[in-house]
Amino acid sequence: MASHFALGLGIGTQNNTGDWLEVYYPQPLLNPTAEVLSALSALGEDYSGGNAALTPTPSQLQALAAAWQDAGIGELAALAGECQQSKRTVVLTVLENDEAPKSVPEVYLKLHLLSHRLVQPHGCVLDGMFGVLANVAWTNEGAIDIKELPQRQLAARLAGRTLSVDCVDKFPKMTDYVVPAGVRIADTARVRLGAYIGEGTTIMHEGFVNFNAGTLGTSMIEGRISAGVVIGEGSDLGGGCSTMGTLSGGGNIVISVGKESLIGANAGIGIPLGDRCTVESGLYITAGAKVAVLDDEGKVVKQVKARDLAGTNDLLFRRNSSTGALECLTNKTAIALNEALHANN
Repeated sequence: MASHFALGLGIGTQNNTGDWLEVYYPQPLLNPTAEVLSALSALGEDYSGGNAALTPTPSQLQALAAAWQDAGIGELAALAGECQQSKRTVVLTVLENDEAPKSVPEVYLKLHLLSHRLVQPHGCVLDGMFGVLANVAWTNEGAIDIKELPQRQLAARLAGRTLSVDCVDKFPKMTDYVVPAGVRIADTARVRLGAYIGEGTTIMHEGFVNFNAGTLGTSMIEGRISAGVVIGEGSDLGGGCSTMGTLSGGGNIVISVGKESLIGANAGIGIPLGDRCTVESGLYITAGAKVAVLDDEGKVVKQVKARDLAGTNDLLFRRNSSTGALECLTNKTAIALNEALHANN
């Protein structure tokens, strides 16, 4: 069988009409091997190629488990065996190509690939996913269709229980599906499934990480990482700071922060930052903001728009306390994160 982009065997939730609400994939696979794919012949005519979300029967799961076991793929075989006893619908999602997802199981497989660190942000196609996903009530009893929520709340009360609705959103929190190794997350509700959290990252209570965004290594996050934003190794986002995503205002510039950079408390960026850059506290840099570039003697060399400095290394952005002008000069101090503070083992 030809090479495929991804494969996942999971357990999903459907509403009363059979529409998918979410899927949990314990062991998503990127670029599954030929041995993994050859076992799909056990599905017979149910799978003939392409991208598909299948609901294998217990007998098909048994055949898959046997085929994977014979091929020496023990963990996947064990998962297929366990899924035979599932009280919820089992789904096998096969992605031959990395293209715009057309179903909820396809979206969730790609979000799992991100949070399992199998692909980095912007490493897979997510175009059109908002039109695929439905708004869901995320509760202490799992995902519930919004239209079915009142009846479920009533049923819980009649049974002497309280149904707690944690949020109403298209995305669940990441840690209900995967907890990456070597991270600290103070408030798990502030990290969405599809976030890429690099090993060594600490996310404090006010930190937020959206889907298809995150950190590539050790970082301190006390601010907002918006959708699509990537933070480099050793960088620090101060309390209440913000990074401009691509979802609001029709923006199409991909914002990123390089290595060993600092965005101060309550600051923000609308341009990509290079390595070893600093933005002083309270300063928000938009792409069109006028910036006075200073030389080593503090004299203005030129006036540029902030977008012209995008991606440049070793810059310090500050506000002139006398004139209020936005200034940029060479950053002579490197940001060093506290090793003891970031020990996440």
